[in-house]
Amino acid sequence: MTAHRPTGEVEEELWQRLLAEPWPLPREALPPGTALVGGAVRDGLLGSLERQPDLDVVVPGDAVALARQLARDHGGTCVVLDAERSIARLVLGGWSLDLARQEGSSLEADLGRRDYTINAIALPVPAAGTAAAALVDPTGGLNHLGSRQLVAVSEANLLADPLRLLRGIRLACCLNFELDPTSRRWIESHASQLAQVAGERVLAELEKLACAAYGETGLALALECGLLGSWGADATISGTTETGAAALSALGLNQAQDRGLEAEEISWALPLARLTALLPPEALAGLRSSRRLQQRCRALRHWRQELGSVGGWDGLPEAGRLALCSELETDLPALLLLLPQSAGLLERWRLPSDPLFHPAPPLDGLSLQQELAIPPGRLLGRLLAHLTLERAFGRLAAGPEAHAEARAEVLAAAQSWWQQHAWEGGEDRRRD
Repeated sequence: MTAHRPTGEVEEELWQRLLAEPWPLPREALPPGTALVGGAVRDGLLGSLERQPDLDVVVPGDAVALARQLARDHGGTCVVLDAERSIARLVLGGWSLDLARQEGSSLEADLGRRDYTINAIALPVPAAGTAAAALVDPTGGLNHLGSRQLVAVSEANLLADPLRLLRGIRLACCLNFELDPTSRRWIESHASQLAQVAGERVLAELEKLACAAYGETGLALALECGLLGSWGADATISGTTETGAAALSALGLNQAQDRGLEAEEISWALPLARLTALLPPEALAGLRSSRRLQQRCRALRHWRQELGSVGGWDGLPEAGRLALCSELETDLPALLLLLPQSAGLLERWRLPSDPLFHPAPPLDGLSLQQELAIPPGRLLGRLLAHLTLERAFGRLAAGPEAHAEARAEVLAAAQSWWQQHAWEGGEDRRRD
């Protein structure tokens, strides 16, 4: 990557990329011996630097004290991440700078403790008025960037934080790098060690992987390497003979586009579908995911199984279709990605006025109580569900804003239903 280029040219070019967005503090505010490391250096060298990238900075002294001082001097916020290892985050002007005390006797020693060689490249911060200092690359990361290979610094470094086993899969996938055979062997050999990592940290890596353009490939590789066995991933999907790995193979970016999803829909539906295929609800619970994510994935798995058992959408009875649309009103595109066919459903879901795909009763419960002298209770809930079904399939007016004639029609239907079922309200009250 740097071959045949004059000394300092690569470093100057890298600084220009890093400084494309003005930093919130002058470089001179950082002490001599400070160096940028990690993802910003890597991505800058690859020419894929984001606007206002997160910066990892190694300093020769107390990073926590420095972060606090910089926050006071420049109006930012200091968050102590690890007091024992002297790591703090400085949030300033939309930027996030993680400052860490140098580990070991030199910058080279610090870099030698990192996970992958492409993350073990440092760009020393030059003193004011001086030329850019040479990149520090003790593990050969520049060569591996050039050959697009992901290589672990050492087996011991991976085990120092077993999350690095999964992070390697994620980096290889997101950067479209080849995973070095020796590094893969180490990952496979120690896959069970990932279970020692806090579930929240593992899930965060999996969510990043699920969001990657070719995340289905990375998630399948994580399964192949045995990294997720401790959480029951890749088990046969309930009610089918298909494994999570097989389901993932149909969840590529191209397939989502072919199914007619738009870019904004793909951005959330594809990661959600991938996580649903990969992890059963009990695995998500073990990874300490939010209850909301567990509910969404459980519902997607349930309706995927249900549709498979009845031969698809047309095999569902009306009540089943309404239940599906009610439960998956916001997540239907993710379900469609998990199905072999979904003709016409996406187009209907995109219409906010579609009474089946966005179900609601034609009149609210309070109006029914006032107009028909109906008491509150479970029977009123059943009436609302009945009216919602009738509206969803076009047998009642389209909504609560309908004209007076349509409103009268809804009230007449509600009155008729109530007269047939009112006696059940007494039964409910006696049971209560």
